[in-house]
Amino acid sequence: MIKIFHNNRCSKSRNGLQILEQSGKPFEIVKYIEDTPSMDELKNIINLLNIAPIDLVRKNEAIWKTNFKGKQLSDDEIIKAMVENPKLIERPIVINGNEAVIGRPPELIKNIL
Repeated sequence: MIKIFHNNRCSKSRNGLQILEQSGKPFEIVKYIEDTPSMDELKNIINLLNIAPIDLVRKNEAIWKTNFKGKQLSDDEIIKAMVENPKLIERPIVINGNEAVIGRPPELIKNIL
């Protein structure tokens, strides 16, 4: 089943959701701000994306700038920061089987449908 990690307050995430709706394929919406992934789930997502944890962080968020910017953080510390502050997680993330993509731009989602 296709999953989208979605934040309705984000226009890119809303656009990504629209692409999934138009695909006609079944999918699950994970409202990750309310239903935050665990450390293990986030590690799995990062592995599927084939990126470093820091590449999943929204570095322009005030929480990041105030609490984490400029600090030497381990991968686990970065992941923990995202679990504790889900606003820091880049969005939307779409997972289809063993493939995942950050929908920035949202059209990238089409590559894994």
